[in-house]
Amino acid sequence: MKYALNWDLDSIFAGGSNSPALQAELQHLQTQIHQYHQAVVAFTPNTNTEEADLKALLALAEEIEKNIAECGAFIEALNSADIHDQKAKLLTGQLYSQMPAWQLAQTGLKKKFASYTATAWHALMQDFAPVAFRLSEMRRDGQELLDENAENIINTLNLDGQSAWSQHYDTIVAGIQIPFQDQQLSAGQAFNMMMASPDAKVRQELFAKWEQAWSAQAAVFADTLNHLDGFRLNNYRLHGVDDFMKEPLEYNRIDQETLTAMWDTVARNKQPLVDFLTRKAQLFGKEKMEWQDQDAPVLLGNFKERRYTFDEAADFIVANFNKFSPKMATLAQRAFDNAWIEAEDRPGKRPGGYCTSLPKLQESRIFMTYGESVNEVATLAHELGHAFHSDVMWDLPSLNQDYAMNVAETASTFAELIVADATLREAQTDEERINLLDVKIQNAVAMFMNIHARFIFEQNFYAARQKGLVAADDITRMMVAAQQEAYANGLATYHPHFWAAKLHFFIDDVPFYNFPYTFGYLFSLGIYARAQQHGPGFEDQYIALLRDTASMTTEDLAQKHLGVDLHQADFWQAGIDMVLHDIQTFMQLTEKYVQ
Repeated sequence: MKYALNWDLDSIFAGGSNSPALQAELQHLQTQIHQYHQAVVAFTPNTNTEEADLKALLALAEEIEKNIAECGAFIEALNSADIHDQKAKLLTGQLYSQMPAWQLAQTGLKKKFASYTATAWHALMQDFAPVAFRLSEMRRDGQELLDENAENIINTLNLDGQSAWSQHYDTIVAGIQIPFQDQQLSAGQAFNMMMASPDAKVRQELFAKWEQAWSAQAAVFADTLNHLDGFRLNNYRLHGVDDFMKEPLEYNRIDQETLTAMWDTVARNKQPLVDFLTRKAQLFGKEKMEWQDQDAPVLLGNFKERRYTFDEAADFIVANFNKFSPKMATLAQRAFDNAWIEAEDRPGKRPGGYCTSLPKLQESRIFMTYGESVNEVATLAHELGHAFHSDVMWDLPSLNQDYAMNVAETASTFAELIVADATLREAQTDEERINLLDVKIQNAVAMFMNIHARFIFEQNFYAARQKGLVAADDITRMMVAAQQEAYANGLATYHPHFWAAKLHFFIDDVPFYNFPYTFGYLFSLGIYARAQQHGPGFEDQYIALLRDTASMTTEDLAQKHLGVDLHQADFWQAGIDMVLHDIQTFMQLTEKYVQ
C-alpha cells in the first residue's frame, strides 16, 4: 500500500495512553491555568494598563486553549481507536478535572468584560479590532453569568453530571454486541454492514438485531439521556433561561428567523424526496421504503458497484480537489503522506467518523472505518474538508478559529460534493449513473429528513423533560412520531430506538447536534454552485469565507461573501433545487425499471 491505514499519534505524544510527554503537558497545563486565573484576578478594567494587561491575558489564554485542544484531540483519538483502552478513559477524566479551574478563570474575565459600560467597551475594542466580535460575545455571556462561586460549583458538579452521563453513554456502547452469522459485531461494524450491504436479507436481519440490541438497554439509555439533558436544562434555569433553543442558536451564531426559514423551506419540498424513496423501494421489489434500505446501493442490470482501495480513494480525492482548489489538494496529499487518517476496518473501534484539530502542530487527525464503497470515499473527502477549513485558519488568533458547528459543515460538505460529482462524470452507463445519483441523493435525504427527525425529536423531548423525567417508552414514541413527520410518512418501517443508537443525542458540549448539518449542507450547495461557475479562480474567495467563519454572525457571513439574506426562502430554495434536479434525473433514468 502507498498510504497507511493507521494514523500517526506518536508525533503528537509518544507512548499512547502511557505517554510521559502527555503527562508532562497535562501538568504544564495545570500550571498555566493557575497563572491565568491569577492574571484575571489582577486585571482591572478602565485603567492605564488595561490594554497591555488584556493583550498579555489573551496571549496566555491562546496558549492554554491550544494545549487543551492538543491534549483533548490526542485522548479522544486513543479512546476512538480502541474502546477497550481503560487508561485512555482515565486520561479523559484527568483532562476534564482541569476544566473547572479554566472555566472559573474565564468566568472572572467575562464578568469583568460585562462591567464595562457600552461606551468604555467600544473604546477598548478599537485596540482589539481583529478579535472584537469574539470578545464582545464573551462580554454578552458575562452579563448572564451567576457569581463566580456559583459558576465554579456548577462547572465542578458538571464533571460528575452532564459530562459524566455523556461518557457513560460511550461505556454502554462499547459493550454493545450484535450477533450475526457466528460473529459478534461491534456497533460500528454492524452499522456499516447494515447500511452498505447489497443483500436485502442481510440488511433486514441485521436491522432486527440492531433494534433488539438497543431496545434491550432502553431503560439505561433513557436514564442517561434524561439526566444529561436534565442537567443542561437545570443549568439554563439557574441562569434565568427557559428557552432551550437560546444556547444552540447563540453557539451557531444564527437567529431564529434564519432557522425557521430553512426548515420551512425544507418542509415544503418533501414530496420529491418521498417519491425518490418510493422509486428506490420499487427498484428493490418493495412498495415502500424500509428504514434499513435507505442507504443500500442500487445495483441494476449487470452493474457492480465500484470499489475503491484506500490508495485509489486517496488519489481520486486529491486529483478532483485539485480541479477546484490546488490548496485543498495539497492539504489532502499531506494528510495521506503523513498518516493523519485512522481508516482500518477492525473490531474495537468506536462507530462513526470525525476530524480533530491539533493547533500546536498545525495538523489534523481523521477517524473513520473505511470499507471501499463510494460512500466511504465521500466520507473521507468530507473529513478532509474539515481539515482544510482548519488549515486555512492556523495563522489567525485562536479566538477567530473557534467556528461553530453550522459553518464547520461548510468545507466538509463542499469537499463531499466535489467527489460526488466527480464520480458521476466518470460514469459509463445509465446503471452506474443511477447508482451514483442514489449515493448523492442519500445525503440530501439524510439532511432534509433524518436530521429533521432528530431536530423535531429533540425539541419535543426537551419540552417534555422540562416537566419531569420521560419514560423510555415515551421517548421511543416521540422518536417514531418525529420520523413519521420528517419523512412525510414516506417509509414503511421506522427506527424506534434511533434515539438510543445515535451518539449525537448524548454529546454534552454542543446542544442540538443536528440542524447545523442541514444548514451546512445547504450553505455549501450555494458556495459549490458559485465554485462551478468560477472554477479555480474561486479558490481565494472560498478561503476568505472560511477564514471569516468565527468572526461574525452567520447572517453577516452570508451577506458579506455571498450577498444573500438567510432570512429569505430564496436562498434555501436555490440549494434545494439542485437536489431536486438530481432527483428528477434519477426518476427519469429509473422509470424503465419499474414499468
